[in-house]
Amino acid sequence: MNDTPVYAVGLSGGVDSSVVAALLASRGQRVIGLTMKIWNGAIRVQEDLKHACYGPGEEEDIAACERLCSSLGIPYHVLDLADDYQEAVLNYFRDEYLRGRTPNPCVACNHTMKFGFLLSRAREAGIGFDRFATGHYARIDLSSGRPRLRMALDAAKDQSYFLYRLAPATLSMTEFPLGELTKAETRDLARSFGLEVSEKPESQDFIAGGDYGPVFEGSGVEPGDIVDDEGQVLGQHRGIVHYTIGQRRGIGVSAGPEALYVTAIDAGRNRIVVSKNASLFADGFEAGDAVLADLSRDSSFAAFVRIRQNHKPVPSTVTVIDGAARVEFDIPQRAVAPGQSAVFYDADGFVLGGGIIDRAIHS
Repeated sequence: MNDTPVYAVGLSGGVDSSVVAALLASRGQRVIGLTMKIWNGAIRVQEDLKHACYGPGEEEDIAACERLCSSLGIPYHVLDLADDYQEAVLNYFRDEYLRGRTPNPCVACNHTMKFGFLLSRAREAGIGFDRFATGHYARIDLSSGRPRLRMALDAAKDQSYFLYRLAPATLSMTEFPLGELTKAETRDLARSFGLEVSEKPESQDFIAGGDYGPVFEGSGVEPGDIVDDEGQVLGQHRGIVHYTIGQRRGIGVSAGPEALYVTAIDAGRNRIVVSKNASLFADGFEAGDAVLADLSRDSSFAAFVRIRQNHKPVPSTVTVIDGAARVEFDIPQRAVAPGQSAVFYDADGFVLGGGIIDRAIHS
C-alpha cells in the first residue's frame, strides 16, 4: 500500500502551475492535474485575442496542460464548471457593476471556483487526492499550530490578496510551492524542466482582450449624465459599467485646467460624479461580508490594510463586529472603490482577514 499523499495540482496552462506540477513530480510525489473548464461561448468574445482567464483561448490552454501531464506521466482531468462560473463569477461581476460598484472577479473565482467547486466536483467524480497545490505566490505558515496565510516572499508577485477568504480547513490541505520564489526563479525552473510554457507571457486580463462590454449585453446599460459635485451636468457617459472610482482617462469632460476623476457612481440615477483629485482621498471605509482569520482576535486591532491588489498596505485601525468592518487609515488613501476587497495584514505579512468595501469615509 502506497502511503505517499496524492497532490492535485490546479493547472491553467501557464508557467506557474506547470512548474508546480513538474516540481512535485520531480520530488517523487504522486501528482494529478486538474483544470476547470469555464468557457462555453455564451458570451461573445472576439477570437484571436491574447489569453485571459475567460475566453476562447481555453482550448489551447487545456491542450498545453494535456501535453504537460503526458510528458510528466501523470493523470489529467478536466472538469466542466462553466455553469458554476457563470453564476459565481460572471453574474456577480455583472451585477456588481450594474450597482455602481467595482467587483473583484479574481477573489470570487479563487474562493468559490478554484478552491471550491473544482475540488468538490473532482471528489464527486471519484478523483482521489489528499492535498491541493497551485501556482499562487503566497505562503502558508504552520508554526503556530494552525495554518495561516502569509504574503509571498516576493512582494511584487504576492497574491495573498486574492486568497484572504480561504478557510483554515482549506489552507490545511493546500500548498503554494512558489511562495518562496520570484517570478524569475520560477521561469528558470521551467527552463530547467524543459517546459514548453517557460517563455509564455502571463495572462493579465479577466476577459480576453480586456473588453468587458460583452458581459453586459442585454443588461439595459444606458447612457446618462456626468455631473460635478454640485450636480451640474458636464457631459454624457456611455453606461456606468464602463467607469470606476479614480478613473481619469476616457471620461471625456473637463471643467478648467485641472483634471477630473470619477469620484462616485450613482447607479440609482444612472450618473457619474466627477471631481478633482483631492476629492478621491478618504479617511477610511466601511466594509461588509468581513472575515477574520483568527476568530479569537479582539474586535478592534491595528493592521496594515490593502484596498486593491496593487495597493501598498497602509497602517490602519480595524474594527470588525458581526461581519461588518470599519477601517480608519492613519493617512488618507486615494480611490477607495466600493465592491473591491480590502485585506488586513500584520507587520509580518500574515493575513488577518478582510471584507468587501461598501462606502468610503470622508471627514
